[in-house]
Amino acid sequence: MSFLGSQPALLTWSLVPVCRVGHSAECVKEKLNLLHEFLQTEIKNQLCDLETKLHKEELSEEGYLAKVKSLLNKDLSLENGAHTVSRETNGHLENGSQGSRADRRVKMSEPNAPKSGSKPRGPRRSKSDSETKGKNPWLISNLGGARPGTHNEAEGDKRVKVQPPKCNECGQFLDDVDLKYEQHPSDALEEPQMLTNEKLSIFDENGSGFGSYEDLPQHKLTYFSVYCKRGHLCPIDTGLIEKNVELLFSGTAKPIYEDNPSLEGGVNGKNLGPINEWWITGFDGGEKALIGFSTSFAEYILMEPSPEYAPIFGLMQEKIYISKIVVEFLQGNPDATYEDLINKIETTVPPSTINLNRFTEDSLLRHAQFVVSQVESYDDAKDSDEQPIFLTPCMRDLIKLAGVTLGQRRAERRQTIRHPAKEKDKGPTKATTTKLVYQIFDTFFAEQIEKDDREDKENAFKRRRCGVCEVCQQPECGKCKACKDMVKFGGSGRSKQACLKRRCPNMAMKEADDDEEVDDDIPEVPSPKKMHQGKKKKQNKDRISWVGEAVKTDGKKSYYRQVCIDAETLEVGDCVSVIPDDSSKPLYLARVTALWEDNGNGQMFHAHWFCAGTDTVLGATSDPLELFLVDECEDMQLSYIHSKVKVIHKAPSENWAMEGGMDPESMLPGDHDDGKTYFYQFWYDQDYARFESPPKTQPTEDNKFKFCASCARLAEMRQKEIPRALEQLVDLDSKILYSSATKNGILYRVGDGVYLLPEAFTFNIKLSSPVKRPKKEPVDEDLYPEHYRKYSDYIKGSNLDAPEPYRIGRIKEIFCAKKTNGKPNESDIKIRLNKFYRPENTHKSTSASYHADINLLYWSDEEAVVDFQAVQGRCTVEYGEDLPECLQEYSEGGPDRFYFLEAYNAKTKSFEDPPNHARSPGNKGKGKGKGKGKTKSQASEPSEPETAIKLPKLRTLDVFSGCGGLSEGFHQAGVSETLWAIEMWDPAAQAFRLNNPRSTVFTEDCNVLLKLVMAGEKTNSRGQRLPQKGDVEMLCGGPPCQGFSGMNRFNSRTYSKFKNSLVVSFLSYCDYYRPRFFLLENVRNFVSFKRSMVLKLTLRCLVCMGYQCTFGVLQAGQYGVAQTRRRAIILAAAPGEKLPLFPEPLHVFAPRACQLSVAVDDKKFVSNITRLSSGPFRTITVRDTMSDLPEIRNGASAQEISYNGEPQSWFQRQLRGSHYQPILRDHICKDMSALVAARMRHIPLAPGSDWRDLPNIEVQLTDGTLAKKLRYTYHDKKNGRSSSGALRGVCSCVEGKACDPSARQFNTLIPWCLPHTGNRHNHWAGLYGRLEWDGFFSTTVTNPEPMGKQGRVLHPEQHRVVSVRECARSQGFPDTYRLFGNILDRHRQVGNAVPPPLAKAIGLEIKLCMLAKARESASGMLRQEDWEFKDSLSKSEALSNSARPCL
Repeated sequence: MSFLGSQPALLTWSLVPVCRVGHSAECVKEKLNLLHEFLQTEIKNQLCDLETKLHKEELSEEGYLAKVKSLLNKDLSLENGAHTVSRETNGHLENGSQGSRADRRVKMSEPNAPKSGSKPRGPRRSKSDSETKGKNPWLISNLGGARPGTHNEAEGDKRVKVQPPKCNECGQFLDDVDLKYEQHPSDALEEPQMLTNEKLSIFDENGSGFGSYEDLPQHKLTYFSVYCKRGHLCPIDTGLIEKNVELLFSGTAKPIYEDNPSLEGGVNGKNLGPINEWWITGFDGGEKALIGFSTSFAEYILMEPSPEYAPIFGLMQEKIYISKIVVEFLQGNPDATYEDLINKIETTVPPSTINLNRFTEDSLLRHAQFVVSQVESYDDAKDSDEQPIFLTPCMRDLIKLAGVTLGQRRAERRQTIRHPAKEKDKGPTKATTTKLVYQIFDTFFAEQIEKDDREDKENAFKRRRCGVCEVCQQPECGKCKACKDMVKFGGSGRSKQACLKRRCPNMAMKEADDDEEVDDDIPEVPSPKKMHQGKKKKQNKDRISWVGEAVKTDGKKSYYRQVCIDAETLEVGDCVSVIPDDSSKPLYLARVTALWEDNGNGQMFHAHWFCAGTDTVLGATSDPLELFLVDECEDMQLSYIHSKVKVIHKAPSENWAMEGGMDPESMLPGDHDDGKTYFYQFWYDQDYARFESPPKTQPTEDNKFKFCASCARLAEMRQKEIPRALEQLVDLDSKILYSSATKNGILYRVGDGVYLLPEAFTFNIKLSSPVKRPKKEPVDEDLYPEHYRKYSDYIKGSNLDAPEPYRIGRIKEIFCAKKTNGKPNESDIKIRLNKFYRPENTHKSTSASYHADINLLYWSDEEAVVDFQAVQGRCTVEYGEDLPECLQEYSEGGPDRFYFLEAYNAKTKSFEDPPNHARSPGNKGKGKGKGKGKTKSQASEPSEPETAIKLPKLRTLDVFSGCGGLSEGFHQAGVSETLWAIEMWDPAAQAFRLNNPRSTVFTEDCNVLLKLVMAGEKTNSRGQRLPQKGDVEMLCGGPPCQGFSGMNRFNSRTYSKFKNSLVVSFLSYCDYYRPRFFLLENVRNFVSFKRSMVLKLTLRCLVCMGYQCTFGVLQAGQYGVAQTRRRAIILAAAPGEKLPLFPEPLHVFAPRACQLSVAVDDKKFVSNITRLSSGPFRTITVRDTMSDLPEIRNGASAQEISYNGEPQSWFQRQLRGSHYQPILRDHICKDMSALVAARMRHIPLAPGSDWRDLPNIEVQLTDGTLAKKLRYTYHDKKNGRSSSGALRGVCSCVEGKACDPSARQFNTLIPWCLPHTGNRHNHWAGLYGRLEWDGFFSTTVTNPEPMGKQGRVLHPEQHRVVSVRECARSQGFPDTYRLFGNILDRHRQVGNAVPPPLAKAIGLEIKLCMLAKARESASGMLRQEDWEFKDSLSKSEALSNSARPCL
């Protein structure tokens, strides 16, 4: 491990007044006059040189003019800055350094620039004075006037601004008010004389005693300063030494044994050096870094800097200490986010040796290059197959944000920073697994992992080279393990590994980033049919013969029960292998459901196909002997049959729930390893990736010889989808009226409320056009230099493109027009309906919806006629005054419930009492208002049993529970009672206890608990009762994916980590307890990790256990929160239960955030959701979420305050609750640093405002320091110049060169790192962004940081980041929900939680499945006793069932 000490540093300091001792004012004045004359003469000489170069064409005219103007500005500044020159001149003449170069003559100051910590200066001359005095006529004549036309030819009307001069030694700006100069005592000695002083007594006068490099004497050095040859004080860690810039230093040398940093007993030295190298010897006592210089004569260990040099040296100490913090933090937190790292930095108290009150994010960004280089050096000590810690999520974000250059290999230092020795990565706690899970993970995939390892090694050279960085360009070291295996170094060449010293960090970064990216643009890949019989296969009649007589003749077809093929007898119901058209593919497998012969096609059979596991979402992870039923069948020629096979249906055992954790039985009893025996457990939906128990469809006696379950199911689904008019009422001249109609299994009656797409009808009032952004006004680009980056109109978090919610109407008539023959055209059913207005559809527009209930409508006598096909679902609309219960109870009593209290008259724009016919909706029949209108549903039972059936709540175990968002949502749905929760992080566990006092919360490792239970223990070490087998009816949780989510593919090491991950532990909980329902929640990328291998392995385990299961991605914003949050959900149901569907969206949401399909092995999977373009309710906005909360300031910390007002929106009323609650908790926000607070104050309040709207100005900060203007000194090739001709680049990389460490700027209002890397990262849109009142939150994070992953965290109007309560509301937590710990603990609890409204929606789906099963059980006897009566109901009343069925 090597901590190199020569990395670029980032510096800022304040001007310190310089005092001269022992020089009279007359002497200073005389020297100043001499220097002034000399400098003017030199400028004249330089102009002559430039003119000569122009004539010789060695210099372009444009370059000539730029240099002349620069020199002219310097000359003019001699008059303006006489006082400055005198100070600087004193410094240089006194220390004896050279003074003949133009770069050291001048120090220009910005007008009116406050000078923190400096003494008042002498009076400055006005510009007019400087223009008339001191100008050299020769200069003016040589310039030939301003010659403005030259620049206009190149730049049009742009005015190119002359850039300030830099020192050609150290590269610092000469006009920087903070530039300081070296000074030293009059008795200071040169280095050789100093070292021979008797106080040090090392050398004699002749220098004897000096031997080899190792013999260099060591001294302590105090009161030191480092400077360039021009006398400018310089940092040593910005790469100047590595560029061979000579840096000198002065100070007081003391013997090596001295610990007292005072000047007493030392020898004063000047012009010591130059410095050959600098180094760091480690942390003295744990926090103080010892830094040293080496010169040709000696080594110096630094003690205290001089007062002038202290600010510069303080930055160096700061960066070293921050590096220590970062490396030690990453050692213990390899999966930390950038926000976590900022939290660590900001909560670490700086040591007393660093003159700082607190570390900030700016501190980290300032030193990012150095910090990352130290992390890279630290990684050099790791094992070759270990994940480098610079690839952790927080480091990758830091590298991108700060524009760090990777792969720099500087000269090795003799000494390094010594951190605590890196321990061998022990990985996660060894997972406690059941034998079934262990068998799958430890045995089944060994071969696959070895194969992936081989492929990775073979592709290592191709994948791991960028070819640009220093690491790639250096030769193999010849010493590491990989090199020794290379043929060129005498090895075998088998490993095919790259040299460990040449492992490209840029490619490693790219691979890690690629693994986290989600491609939402997934191409449609149609499911291939098993066979394509374009050509009929020539049949060999000799090998095929019928057995017995035909059992039935139907037209031209003669059906048989048996056939003999190649001396093997097959009968209907047998399974066969089928020869594919493509001989390279494996044999297909099918069940023979019919055998027949006809004149046209010959001898045929009907194949109901089985799906091999490799053709499901499981892919290569599936059991090669397991098949799945699918709804896919085909007529085939018998000649395609290869042979007979055996396919066994493996049904779950009667004692399935109690068999968890035992030795898994063989899927195939006995010895069936004959290549012709298979088994199946499930039916598989190829579009939705649903594994379900096989449908219970049985043939009748009449069709046994030709019954196909696939055909029956497909026909049933097609019949349901066909719209039908029922119960004819009146036969009119041109149409026939009906009392009801059915579509997709839903019955609609006259008087029912219906959903329609927004384009189905319009209103009789001209709606105000949607809110549009005001046109962009031109801005002052000098004041707002980054505003040009906002060329896109798209604003993340905006609802401008959110669709409208469904139109709602009440059916007045159902009719079919008559054909010319007088019969009804039943294929074209129409409905006439009354329109309902939503509040936003009235003349009051959007503002009306904000205060109104979300399910409030207005009756209208306006009518519309629409196609019945356009109906999207059914809803209930009631007149509020007629309800037997209060509006709140009615609204919460079921889904899709609306009410109205008034009618709206569009002509008069008035609200009126509704007419009587609006209050009498007519006979709706049974099941009023219960339908959900889901497409893939089937007609089911009447709704009366719903009131009779009381469902017991599921006894639930919540693993990785956090503060309890998932359980809270399930409780709101009334589906479960969480009796046990496991949460290792104590603050979250305490929060769970506060909100669930009846639950047993285990604050320990889930692996330890499972091991105890499996060993038969009843309680844990704390005496808490452990749930036993049979106790847990629902298992839910979101296992962290730490340890294996960083790389794109599994290899032996990452796979080993996955085997011991919490995902595997969670699956073992499921296998042991065998709950009725199982839910796994995780980040969207869970379905993409490791090329979806994590998803496949999870589903494979569940299938092997016998669970029905599916997966999908849901958007929380569609279920009633003002936040985009996509989450992967895996649902599973035990045998005998119904597998829940994913809940249909309740609210419309921004389409860009609703890309929810998933690609696995290039196949696109979608969930069962059908509401793709609209929904029942409008979107919830930031205004709905938090406009009622009282105003607070940056850093507000009062845990409890009063509301100071009533709730203003429906959402606020929901979260505050019906009970009076005067106290508002957790409305507290992070205290941001003075610089961040200033930036927040300067972000405009307009929607979409972010860092690009910051002005480039100097600002006095609240801590007394000054935030500086950002300098633009490079030509940005991509973005050109501003309209005023100003440069737009802040680093040499915009010119196509390498980054210049000295170009970094800090303590600026516009953060330097953002324009530095903006071109590569979408201009960092959203950082320091304000939320929009009418928009939504980005994904709520665990630590709101303006420059974090979700940077749009500023309040819409207040100059602060969002509070804990505002974040909790964005997640849908009630205001009464308690959190625990400090402010960052609470933010983390909220950010890690599942939004309760999303959990509630899923819980309601589980409840529907429980209800459907309960109804089946209750009506089982009825089916057996009175089947005919039940069959008659299926055409009418059964369709009014309120619960959407489960497939």
